[in-house]
Amino acid sequence: MDSSSLSREGKDLAETAREHPVLDAVARFGYVVLGLLHLLVGWLAIRIATGSGSGEASNSGALAQIAEAPGGRVVLWLAVAGLGALSLWRLLQVAAGPELKHRVKGAALGVVYLSLAATTATFARGASTSDGEKASDVTATVLNQPAGAIAVGIGGLVIIGVGLYSVYQGVSRKFVENLDRGAESGSVGTAIVVSGIIGYIARGVAFAVLGGLVVWAALTNDPEKAGGLDAALRYIGEQPFGMVLLIVVGVGLMMYGLFCLARARYADADS
Repeated sequence: MDSSSLSREGKDLAETAREHPVLDAVARFGYVVLGLLHLLVGWLAIRIATGSGSGEASNSGALAQIAEAPGGRVVLWLAVAGLGALSLWRLLQVAAGPELKHRVKGAALGVVYLSLAATTATFARGASTSDGEKASDVTATVLNQPAGAIAVGIGGLVIIGVGLYSVYQGVSRKFVENLDRGAESGSVGTAIVVSGIIGYIARGVAFAVLGGLVVWAALTNDPEKAGGLDAALRYIGEQPFGMVLLIVVGVGLMMYGLFCLARARYADADS
């Protein structure tokens, strides 16, 4: 059997695994988990803006809230399963993706979801962690390497690029390509699109600010400035009219959460 035949067989196997009903169902539950996390992060951001909460407005802060609830650790283990399946679903796209951009996207998102699954497992085991501390530790480690400041700066620019692309997806409605055909029809479809537009823009703004803080850490050689999503949201809150801006971003993140919940139902298997 020649290499092209082996490659074709491997791609077919990856596509078959990716389309398996069990993996598809659990992966879609992963989108539910993402939706709930963004709803909680947005809610925590609003609480910080109004001075009624001091929790960390990040994935870790949201996971801590779930862990403290009755039966929360059981829920988190279910979340680990969903995020793990979503990661596998995306990583299989590397082999099965029809185009290079789909394979690159699958690899990047697969790693992101796998990392989030690992963080969720930490809280499910009864331990805890902080997105801000992890970001500072990683930044400090990289800064101590040769040309570390350049690497951190490039990383920050990449995060800014991700944020700007998210804003572009919201403004252009490009995210609709990730939904099944017909998902835009009717009042429900309109609500999904509106939540996607607002959600992608708000998420993009948060990531762009986060990337800016990472670049700032590189320029000042100070890893503490990198922080994490919580630091980015708090920075927004410290600006003129910061309370209003942070509430708007918080609501936007909650809208993105609602979009993720809808995507669990309407996600296009080829997206």
